[in-house]
Amino acid sequence: MQPSTDPIAKNVYGEPLVPCSFEPLTGYFRDGCCKTDADDAGTHVVCAIMTSSFLAFSASRGNDLSTPRPEWRFPGLQHGDQWCLCANRWREAYEAGVAPLVVLESTNQKILEMVPMSVLSGFDSRHP
Repeated sequence: MQPSTDPIAKNVYGEPLVPCSFEPLTGYFRDGCCKTDADDAGTHVVCAIMTSSFLAFSASRGNDLSTPRPEWRFPGLQHGDQWCLCANRWREAYEAGVAPLVVLESTNQKILEMVPMSVLSGFDSRHP
C-alpha cells in the first residue's frame, strides 16, 4: 500500500503512515489509515491483524467487533482482517495476553504515548 498523503500522519518509525486496510475499510475517518484527531475519543491508531482470541476478548469487554453495524459503516471483522484498533483496547489485550500482531508501518506514532516501541516490536507482523 502507498503511504498516506496526510503530511502530519506518521507511523511508529516517524515515516509517512502506510494504509492499514481498504477491505474492510478501516480508520476513524474510514480512509484506510490509522489517523486520529481530537474528536477520535478511542484513538484508533493501532493497525492490528485480527485473531479469534482477540475478537472474543474485545466482545467480552463490551466491544463486539465481529457483528456488522451498517449504520456505522462497520462490516464486522473476522480472523485475519486488518483493522485500526483503539490504543487502550490493544494495551488491555496485551496485558491480558491476547494482543494481536501489529503492522508497524501502518500504526500511528500516537500509540507511543501509551505503549513503548520495545513492546510493539514484539508484536511486529513481519516477525511474529
